[in-house]
Amino acid sequence: MINAVLVMNTQGKPRLTKFYEPVAVEKQQDIIRSVYSVLSSRGENFCSFVEADDIFGPDTKLVYRHFATLYFVFVINKAESELGILDLIQVFVETLDKNFKNVCELDIVYNFNKLPGCWRIYVFGGYVWVMAQ
Repeated sequence: MINAVLVMNTQGKPRLTKFYEPVAVEKQQDIIRSVYSVLSSRGENFCSFVEADDIFGPDTKLVYRHFATLYFVFVINKAESELGILDLIQVFVETLDKNFKNVCELDIVYNFNKLPGCWRIYVFGGYVWVMAQ
């Protein structure tokens, strides 16, 4: 299951957050800060999978991709495929590129109302719905 989806810039400001389990707003902010501190300390040549037991609980991982000034981060449990989630991130970014003509951070900031529609095509209730474009 996908526990959360986060899109944040390279300064750690969240641009899209979706939690599929109930989490208090204060805790969400702590989670975002923790995730950013983990990702920002990793080099470009590191693996895109990070154990996240201390942030989200046992058997959770961060799967992420860094595109330009944005991190696309999925928090998943052990039942999800890390490579499948990397592919899902790629498909999601390609969908955003088609909708915004080479998506950038400002597209996400100024067209925030369009993002949930793009997102719900692929994930529903924390589960991958469809991968076809």
